Amino acid sequence: MVTTKNLRIDPQRLWDDLMETAQIGATPKGGICRLTLTDLDRQVRDWFRARCESLGCTVTVDDMGNMFARRAGTRADIPPIAMGSHLDTQPTGGKFDGALGVLAALEALRTLHNAGYETFAPVELINWTNEEGARFAPPMLASGVFAGIYSRDWAAARADRSGETFGAALDAIGYRGPEACGDHKLSAFFEVHIEQGPWLEAEGKDVGVVTGVQAMRWYEMTLTGQDTHAGTTPMPRRHDALVGAARVIETVNSAARAHPPAVGTVGLLEVRPGSPNVVPGEAFLTIDLRCPDPAVLDRIERIINETADAIRRELGLGVALKTIMTQPPVYFDADCVAAVREAARISGYSTREMMSGAGHDAAYVARVAPAAMVFVPCKDGISHNEIEYSSREQCAAGAQVLLQAVLDYDRRLAECHGEQ
Repeated sequence: MVTTKNLRIDPQRLWDDLMETAQIGATPKGGICRLTLTDLDRQVRDWFRARCESLGCTVTVDDMGNMFARRAGTRADIPPIAMGSHLDTQPTGGKFDGALGVLAALEALRTLHNAGYETFAPVELINWTNEEGARFAPPMLASGVFAGIYSRDWAAARADRSGETFGAALDAIGYRGPEACGDHKLSAFFEVHIEQGPWLEAEGKDVGVVTGVQAMRWYEMTLTGQDTHAGTTPMPRRHDALVGAARVIETVNSAARAHPPAVGTVGLLEVRPGSPNVVPGEAFLTIDLRCPDPAVLDRIERIINETADAIRRELGLGVALKTIMTQPPVYFDADCVAAVREAARISGYSTREMMSGAGHDAAYVARVAPAAMVFVPCKDGISHNEIEYSSREQCAAGAQVLLQAVLDYDRRLAECHGEQ
């Protein structure tokens, strides 16, 4: 008789999937560039669909391109217990960010399929669209629509730096489905992810039991001055947009350092017209602020606005600051967190309870369904980098805990409905 305790995922099979999908958008330095809604994204989506359908899953797609692969349970009237993550990457992303969560869930489905194990509720694997936000800001765009944070029309109108909209790109790869995003009900959602930080590795822990996600805010700032000749324009007569941007960058850095554990990043800077002998007339930059305490982010935002006022007065620049995303801290469902904790114990893994410093689709899904996350260590805490790395054993630990957590939650659902 197959029981939940003797269902074991196959570490090598999971690892092979990670290495195979890493070839779709592979970079010379060993990472992946697979931006959302590009042809490479279409290729990995096709791969995903084929693998899920080979297990007998029914694959559906909503109108934000989110993909749902469902394995039937004994009760079709119960919303599915879902697991998953995303397959899009940063421009210089690694093999594990996002992909591990999708492929660990695929391995969990394979394990159930091969064992002939019947769950009470349906079990579903989700590939969320545009988690990274590298091409279309903000990040977690499709899960944000799913959770009612953003409207479908607003999201479809997001444009990349070339001017192509999300909606047009979605149509171009053929992954706009008929189901309205958000109409898909879930009993719960579990997501496996690399930690993207140093704590699990530093403390020698196998698994992170994630209790929530810290608050975060994204901004775009445009500074407008006057482009003019670099050799003939006296320094006092200049309105140099890049000088203003440099002050903002230093402000973000110093303000975050003065308010630990907050972090602040200017990750994108564009300067126009971009000529060696022209004083920059325009600078565009992004600001990423994060902290568990939203009041701290309020203080840092005020400091940035004070710097913007000073730049207007002292440099004669126009400064426009636009808020792109505001996400309050998220605390995951106690029962889902308990399921992860128990799954790690049953599987024999050491744990650390922790808040996530990075944003994840689970943070938005948590607004409409019970949710939790499982972290595994990554070498030196490095991610959003081609060298990001988690070992085969670490990836397998995450997948095993995911499987056990889903089965534990399924058992609880059955008990709640009077079935054993």
